[in-house]
Amino acid sequence: MIKFGTSGWRGIIAKDFTYDNIAIVSQSIANIINENRKERLASVIIGYDTRFMSEDFATSSAEILAGNGIKVLFCKRDTPTPVIAYDIVNSKLTGGINFTASHNPYKYNGLKYSPSWGGPALPETTEKIEKYCASLKSKDIKYISFETGIKNKIIEIHNPSNGYIKKIKELVNFKALKKSKIKVAIDVLHGTGNGYLDTLLEMAGIKNITINKNRDVMFNNGAPEPSENNLKDLINLVKKESYKLGFSTDGDADRFAIIDYNGTFITPNQVISILLYHLNKTRGWTGIVARSVMTTHLIDKIGAKIGASIEETPVGFKYIGDIMVNNPDKFIIGGEESGGLTIRGHIPEKDGILACLLVAEALAMSKKSVTELLKDIKKITGEVITSRLNFHLEPEVMEAFKDKLKNKIPNTFAGIKIKKYVNIDGDKLILDDNNWIGFRLSGTEPVVRLYAESDSQTKLNKLLKEGKNFIYGR
Repeated sequence: MIKFGTSGWRGIIAKDFTYDNIAIVSQSIANIINENRKERLASVIIGYDTRFMSEDFATSSAEILAGNGIKVLFCKRDTPTPVIAYDIVNSKLTGGINFTASHNPYKYNGLKYSPSWGGPALPETTEKIEKYCASLKSKDIKYISFETGIKNKIIEIHNPSNGYIKKIKELVNFKALKKSKIKVAIDVLHGTGNGYLDTLLEMAGIKNITINKNRDVMFNNGAPEPSENNLKDLINLVKKESYKLGFSTDGDADRFAIIDYNGTFITPNQVISILLYHLNKTRGWTGIVARSVMTTHLIDKIGAKIGASIEETPVGFKYIGDIMVNNPDKFIIGGEESGGLTIRGHIPEKDGILACLLVAEALAMSKKSVTELLKDIKKITGEVITSRLNFHLEPEVMEAFKDKLKNKIPNTFAGIKIKKYVNIDGDKLILDDNNWIGFRLSGTEPVVRLYAESDSQTKLNKLLKEGKNFIYGR
C-alpha cells in the first residue's frame, strides 16, 4: 500500500521505493492532473535531491507524465523543495514533484507532490492519489522515453533558480546585510542547499564558508537532518573561527537550523519567535500567525503583545500553507517546531534558505546576537522553556498507551488541573497555570513524541517526568 504522510510519500529504497511503485504514483498523479485540468496542456516541474538514484527516479516519473500528455520541466540539477514550490506559483504551473526524503536517513527516498497553489498536497488530494495507486494495473501505465520526450519538446530541461533568487532578494533586506559585515558558516549536510544559501549570502556581501557540500548519498552514514547532534562540526567551526552565525539546511532545504556565535543551538521554536518579533518590529506586520499544535506558545505570547491572532493547525505544513493562501494580506508567519517556516508574500511551503537569511537580517538590523534578541523577547513575554523527547515503545506498551489516551485522560496532570484538552493532532493538555504537555504518535514508526512547555525549568522537569510515567503506565 502506498500511503502519503505529512509531506508526501516515502519508503525504503529497493524495498518500498521502487521503479514499479514510482510508476504507479506518477500515473496516479497524471490521472488527477488530466481529470482536473482546464488548459490544453498541463505543465509540471520535476526535481530531485542528492540521494541515491534520485535523478533516475525523477527521470522515470517524467517519462510517465510526458506519456500522459503533460509537459515536464525537468530540473537540470538537484533542487530544493522551496525552489520548486516557488516555480509552481511564479510560472503558474499545474503542479510539481520533488524526489526527496527530506531529512530522513539515507536508506529512504520519497516523493513530494504540490498542486498549482504551491503548497504540499492536502489530504483530499493525497487520498485520491492513494485510491488510484490501489486500483492501477501495469497496463494502465502510459509512458514515452525521456529521449523521445526531449525530441518532441514535451520534456524540457529547466533551471528554476533565477526566479527564486530574485524573490528572496525582494523578501530579505540585502542592504542591511551588506552593511552588517556578518561572517557566516554553513553546513548543507550534502543536500540541495548548496549553491543556493551560500550564493544568496555572497550576493548580499556576507562572507561565508560552506562545509559538507559534496554529494554523499550516504550522508556520512546518517541523515541530512539539521539537528544539534548532526551539527557538531558546524558548532565547532562557529566557535573556533568566531563566526557570527551558523546555518544549516536539510536534504531538500525546506528545514533549517541556526547556531549562535557562541555555539548555542537555537531551536526552531525560538527562531520562529524571533522572526515574528522581528517582522513586527521592522515591517510593522500584524495579523495572523499559523503554528502547528505542538509548536511553542511563546509565539502566542508575542502575538498577544503585537495584536496578532494565532491559528493552531495539525502537524504538516500543508495546513499552515492553506491558512496562508486564504489570508494572503493578513498572514505574518507560519512555522513548525520541526524546523519549517514561511512568511507573508512567499510560498505556502517550508523554506529553510529563507529562514536562515531572515535570521541574518534580524541580526544585521538589530545589531544584536540571537541570544540577545531572545533576552529582549523574554522581557515582554516572561520565561518560556520547551522540550521534546522521543520514546521507542515495544508493541504491548504502545497498545496500552493508545488505550490510555482513548479512555484514561486524567483531570489533573503533575498535580495541576487540566484547563483545556486539544486533540486536533495528538493529545495536548493545557494546564491551569498555562503550561502544557503533549503526546503525539509517529505515523511511520513505534515512537511517542512527548512535548512539554513551562515557565520554569523545575516545572518543566516535573512535567517531563510525569509524562514519561504516563507513557509507560507507572
